[in-house]
Amino acid sequence: MSTVDGSAGRRPLNWCPSGDASRPESVVLGVRSGDRGEVVYLADPVPAAEVLGSIPEGIAANRVLRFASHCVSDCANRVGEACGLIERIRAVPAKTEAGSAAVPRCHLRPHCKWWNQVGVEGCHRCPAVVTLNPHDDELNVLVANPETTLEQLESWMAAAE
Repeated sequence: MSTVDGSAGRRPLNWCPSGDASRPESVVLGVRSGDRGEVVYLADPVPAAEVLGSIPEGIAANRVLRFASHCVSDCANRVGEACGLIERIRAVPAKTEAGSAAVPRCHLRPHCKWWNQVGVEGCHRCPAVVTLNPHDDELNVLVANPETTLEQLESWMAAAE
């Protein structure tokens, strides 16, 4: 993984586990699998550019693969130095108890923005994150929208109970 020069010297570069496949540094984090489309992580990163051409025409790459790319300052999900997406994901109750599932093996973890921001809770939530949300799943659409506030998510979940 990479480092960048900062005003205080070299610092590790964070990677986004819900990255943009078109970025030049993008790698395949995992493959979507099973009925719920959860991510099965690759043991080693594969450059996205090496696999994008093998996705059949008409199928969005993020429908079958999850990508990681550099966490960038102009990301719509950026809130100061934090990732607003993982904070919105954390606001939604987990489908499993955080301690009950093993943390998935992931080559990105030492450099992952979510890991560095929220720790193991991000790892427990990561496999279920989708980057291509069905428009009929209102909660996922709300979570994915950078303009959604935590208060709006809490209000939606309270109304859904």
